[in-house]
Amino acid sequence: MKRTVMIAAAALAGLSATAQEEPAFKVSGYAEIYYGYDLNQPLNHERPSFIYNHSRHNEVNLNLAYLKGAYTSDRIRANLALMAGTYAQYNLAAEQDLLRHVFEANAGVRIGKGLWVDAGIMPSHIGFESAVGKDCYTLTRSIMAENTPYYETGVKVSWAPNDKWSLAAFYLNGWQRIRRPDGNQTPAAGTQVTFKPSGKVTLNWSTFIGNDKPDSVRQMRYFNDIYGIFRVTDKFTLVAACDYGIEQKPKGESGTNTWYSPMAIARYAFTDKWAMAARYEYYSDEHGVIIATGTPNGFRTSGWSLNLDMAPLPNALFRIEGKLYDSRDDIFLRKERATGSNAAVTASLAVSF
Repeated sequence: MKRTVMIAAAALAGLSATAQEEPAFKVSGYAEIYYGYDLNQPLNHERPSFIYNHSRHNEVNLNLAYLKGAYTSDRIRANLALMAGTYAQYNLAAEQDLLRHVFEANAGVRIGKGLWVDAGIMPSHIGFESAVGKDCYTLTRSIMAENTPYYETGVKVSWAPNDKWSLAAFYLNGWQRIRRPDGNQTPAAGTQVTFKPSGKVTLNWSTFIGNDKPDSVRQMRYFNDIYGIFRVTDKFTLVAACDYGIEQKPKGESGTNTWYSPMAIARYAFTDKWAMAARYEYYSDEHGVIIATGTPNGFRTSGWSLNLDMAPLPNALFRIEGKLYDSRDDIFLRKERATGSNAAVTASLAVSF
């Protein structure tokens, strides 16, 4: 009898282990529809050129929709997602036609405890904001997020030795690139270090090193992104971030050009359904490395925004946001006249499954 019980227990344990290792395939989807009104009333319905999400004025449009299949097992994982929307139209304008609708296409293999090698088209390792609006603290993206990679293509080696630390190194095709620029043979690289000392604090440092131009005019870029997410209480969250970049001046000139961008967000969740977030940001790119203006002081712009969120269902999110930009130079157009400010109101509805 005892032997029979032991055999039965062993069989159940084996079934349990098998069940835990059972591979899983999941299909998910997301869609975000928006309406934006730019008070400068651009005649061509285009928001300022440094905005790549929610970029159309005075029209109902689709920012991002995707359908994703994900496979996960103990040793293998893979993702494939196809997308449509103005996000794809503006962010992937430089890619080949067939690749402009690929949101993710990657596969990975675990080669050791907590050690993975992934390759393909992946979400960027830079910044805490993604293209998926429902996962962000604000309706629209910050200037720093809009002007750093949302996606990247290459190989990622990541290691999570415990629940607190995560380390990763990247070999990349470039700065938000699926294909390399013509004439570019320079490898690009990146790193990421994430530390979570507790369930309420996340600290991150990401880097990028590379040349995003043809080798004949090579200008090496060195970029740092640092942010912290602090869940002060169950309802109140603070985010602080800063980007700092250096790029070599064009050939024939000595020295480097720099740009930087600090930003802070405060979010308060009144209930499970209602929340509000306020943001302040500043972006300084005097020499036009990332955002060229052709004006005496370059791009030196402050931004303020306030958004209200309402989630009537766990998989639905309605948001409305007011945003104001104020620039040192007159870099915006208001009815074809140059001005130093830009204000907009945006509303969105995001659903997922």
